[in-house]
Amino acid sequence: MPISARLIWILLLFCLSPFALGERLRLVSDDWAPYVYEQNGQPRGIDYEVTTEVLRRLGYEVQWQFMPFKRCLAMIEQGQADGIMDVFQVESRHPYLLYVPEPMSTAELILFQTKARRHEVSSLDELAGLTVGTSPGYNYSAAFNEAEFFKREAAPTHEANFGKLALGRIDLAITDRRVGLHVIRLMGLEQQIEALPLVVSRQPQYLGLARKPGREALAQAFAEELRRFKQEPAYAAIMDHYTHDPETVANAVEQQESSTAR
Repeated sequence: MPISARLIWILLLFCLSPFALGERLRLVSDDWAPYVYEQNGQPRGIDYEVTTEVLRRLGYEVQWQFMPFKRCLAMIEQGQADGIMDVFQVESRHPYLLYVPEPMSTAELILFQTKARRHEVSSLDELAGLTVGTSPGYNYSAAFNEAEFFKREAAPTHEANFGKLALGRIDLAITDRRVGLHVIRLMGLEQQIEALPLVVSRQPQYLGLARKPGREALAQAFAEELRRFKQEPAYAAIMDHYTHDPETVANAVEQQESSTAR
């Protein structure tokens, strides 16, 4: 690390320490497995573990709470929570939400279909006349959100969307690749549902902090420590645990609660 960068890092920690000492942050999220979710009353997931470790190193304790995503955003806007997990950058949120400059992960939003009712979709134009299952308030991409030549039909949970897809009530469903494959495994639909190659959008997912005094320093310090942690074997072990471990895949999320935005 260059000397100038090291000095900035030390200064950030110095400025941050009075805030961090004995402070507990309240972080909110919806269930977004395998990134962050609740299982048997306990938080789990790739970004949960990474965030908890980074904040531990910065001297913070964390209280986690899971709820529908629109409510998460409302709590941040009303000052009732300190941070929200895995949000996309949306201009309308900037007045009340400060994004940590280093992303936690990247969501790859794709379409899913049933093998019995396949559709040739290599571009959004080929969605004309189809019905796509969505989650209320999710920001998929401007082109997808604003298109008028296909129908978007929202469902309260990812399971509900894939259940409707399996029953033929919608033509396609859209969500993050990892999330979709995760839910399909949990529902036992691997033989019925498949992913399409078209990527609707790739969007970095961030830890968003409520705009409060001292949060700019925390955002910068968190980003620096997160970059450092991503280079360590412990980070690779977390990724491997949630993406390759059979027991984790089989037991990760028994159900996902209502999810309404990203």
